Amino acid sequence: MTTPRAFIVRHGETEWSLSGRHTGTTELPLTANGERRILATGKALVGNDRLIVPSKLAHIYVSPRKRAQRTLELLQLGCKDKLPWQNERGHGDDDVRTGAAVQITDDIREWDYGEYEGLTSPQIRDRRLKETGSAGWDIWTDGCPGGELIADIRSRFHQPAIEAPLDRAPPPPDVLLVAHGHILRAFAMRWIGKRLEDNPSLLLEAGGVGTLSYEHRRLEEPAILLGGAFMVEAVEDGNNDPGKRKTS
Repeated sequence: MTTPRAFIVRHGETEWSLSGRHTGTTELPLTANGERRILATGKALVGNDRLIVPSKLAHIYVSPRKRAQRTLELLQLGCKDKLPWQNERGHGDDDVRTGAAVQITDDIREWDYGEYEGLTSPQIRDRRLKETGSAGWDIWTDGCPGGELIADIRSRFHQPAIEAPLDRAPPPPDVLLVAHGHILRAFAMRWIGKRLEDNPSLLLEAGGVGTLSYEHRRLEEPAILLGGAFMVEAVEDGNNDPGKRKTS
């Protein structure tokens, strides 16, 4: 039996993610390099013989932030219907690869950083040192003044976009979430039943893809897939790329 999976995709690179500035409510476009990298990710990981098989997706959840929506566009999943923010579908019938419903949801918007919006972690620690006399800051326990605390994030786990992928009876098909670094790391911790206050020491780079699955193909053993083997076809295609051949 093939167990279902949840794929988490962080939006592509922006100027703020590149410089380490916390980006919650601020709308920023992807950089040119960010767009190229997401296109490359889609080509490498999306397809019938790839990690993400579009035909197996039942639902796609996306943040309301435009950087996440642009990332979903660039993955080129071949959705049957136009994306909710589009006036028309961006591909023809021959390129349709999935009938998955696409839903924009606030449930997976990024953490509201409040007064820390636009600041880097060193800047936040310097500010806290001046204000409180302590430079320590852990978002998973301290939260953000004027923004969200850990209790606010935890409350999102009772919302549809979070609960649906976690519903394991009956076994659900694959789902895809396109969102942001902190909220997706929180979702990963929730998947395996861990406390957010324990500070999930997980990294999800801009444009990164994570896989949440099950150990021993048992729905009772949710797990984070740290890495998987490459598909043979993908390796052979890369080796046969004329642009990558060495000349003597």
